[in-house]
Amino acid sequence: MGDRIVYFYVVDSNDRLVGVVPTRRLLGSQLEQRLSEVMIGPVITIPKDASVLDAYEFFMVHKLLAFPVVDEHKHILGVVDVGMFTDEAFDVADQTSMDRVFETIGFRLMQVRDVSPLRAFRFRFPWLLATITSGTICALLAGVYEMTLAKSLILAFFLTLVLGLGESVSMQSMTVTIQGLRSEIPTLGWYLRTLRREVGAALLLGTACGLIVSVIAWIWRGDPLASVTIGSSILLTLCAASFFGLSVPSLLHKVKLDLKIAAGPVTLAMTDISTLLIYFSIAEALL
Repeated sequence: MGDRIVYFYVVDSNDRLVGVVPTRRLLGSQLEQRLSEVMIGPVITIPKDASVLDAYEFFMVHKLLAFPVVDEHKHILGVVDVGMFTDEAFDVADQTSMDRVFETIGFRLMQVRDVSPLRAFRFRFPWLLATITSGTICALLAGVYEMTLAKSLILAFFLTLVLGLGESVSMQSMTVTIQGLRSEIPTLGWYLRTLRREVGAALLLGTACGLIVSVIAWIWRGDPLASVTIGSSILLTLCAASFFGLSVPSLLHKVKLDLKIAAGPVTLAMTDISTLLIYFSIAEALL
């Protein structure tokens, strides 16, 4: 890029970032237009504590030529552009040249990720202990509720399905949350808004999935109480799963731990334990 200006960043009276104006849009606008009418918002930003690997991934995911680096108050601290990752000069109007630049960044990203097996083990194994711990706790819970399972064998038949639904929803929520954390500065207001949206979606998903599975269980085994137990468990489980899918990555981001390595095992561990507690508690109360 050299010294070529590609984006102009717009700030408010408190120097907080509110929008971005690409050079091409600025040159094509009417002179009397206000910048607030021309700018694009919200702006995709890189937090100040992001790593070089995070910056590589921002360029590959969003395919932009530069990103502002901001603090927790959305004050611009600097700009990261593709010139930091490639020495290749190119014309911003030349799409072929731009594609070549992003291919170069992608190649270097693969190099950055190419760590030794021992280093990969050191990063990943501690978080897999969360899976081992949750699996052990789940086995103990199943033992505690052994008599409940014995009362209605159908509960055992659908246990894997209920666990699978909870894990699927938690991973979906976690993925959406991690993507959001790439461009948002998490605040209490952001968390509550996102939680309301995720729980709302989980209620709809839980109602639909719970009805379908409970009807299947009723038709198959002819046990209405067991069917209600399974259906209501799915509804509550998916709500809990969406909560953990949002909360675990948000908490890990807050304490500056690696979301890509830690979020999955911890989220699934919490979801599995809560799923069994909900499932067996409802079964013990109704059966």
